[in-house]
Amino acid sequence: MDMQLATRRAFVSGSTQGIGYSIARALLQEGTAVVINGRTESRVEGAMEALRSEVPGAHVSGIAADFDQPSEVQRLLGTLDDVDILVNNVGLFEVKPFGEISDDDWTRYFDVNVMSGVRLSRALLPKMIDAGWGRVIFVSSESGVNIPADMTHYGVTKAGMLALGNGLAKLTRGTGVTVNTILGGPTYSDGVAQTIEQIAAEQQLAPENLKAMIIGGNQTSLLERFLDPEEIAHLAVFLASPLSSATNGAALRADGGVLTAML
Repeated sequence: MDMQLATRRAFVSGSTQGIGYSIARALLQEGTAVVINGRTESRVEGAMEALRSEVPGAHVSGIAADFDQPSEVQRLLGTLDDVDILVNNVGLFEVKPFGEISDDDWTRYFDVNVMSGVRLSRALLPKMIDAGWGRVIFVSSESGVNIPADMTHYGVTKAGMLALGNGLAKLTRGTGVTVNTILGGPTYSDGVAQTIEQIAAEQQLAPENLKAMIIGGNQTSLLERFLDPEEIAHLAVFLASPLSSATNGAALRADGGVLTAML
């Protein structure tokens, strides 16, 4: 199917690895020009090189900026040209007991996971509305609906992304612009793999065994495995496409059936 994205230009935050990287690659495969982002120049250069190898002829560029540093976000916005598609993917996560999450942790998580989308959307959404076409996509998580007890700060910020996407969609009434949110399920991204390897080492377990224990302990998963980042990317490409024009203000699941409510 032609997703009609060959003339479009996208920016994907947090896209040197994991879900963001997979979304960037999937858009490049559709002929979209993509600007990727990572914390350092070396990470961005490495990801661009890998993407050009995986997608011959890819029109990919990159901007290094750490969303933990507001000054770097402002520099990015001053460098980034207008785009048709904004994918708000950058985010922090960790497993941490609620009582050990400091005020600084809460502030940092909110600043990166929520305010990144606020700042990017504030700069880019009005231009899309003026142009009469655009797509804003938030990559949230089922954890924003079913808040994990051991990742409360992460879940709360993912819920904030849901609220932000819902509110911004109301600004697009009667335009060719849409704002939607992806509710991803447990995904075996690079960050998750690193976390599992760290916990496995602390508990003297094989990473594969811990991985199986985690997904086996999820009683509501219909998929009964971790998602692959590409499975999130497929939904993101659809939402970025003109073919998704009737979908706006929605929170769409690619959660493997983890969430049990019908809506």
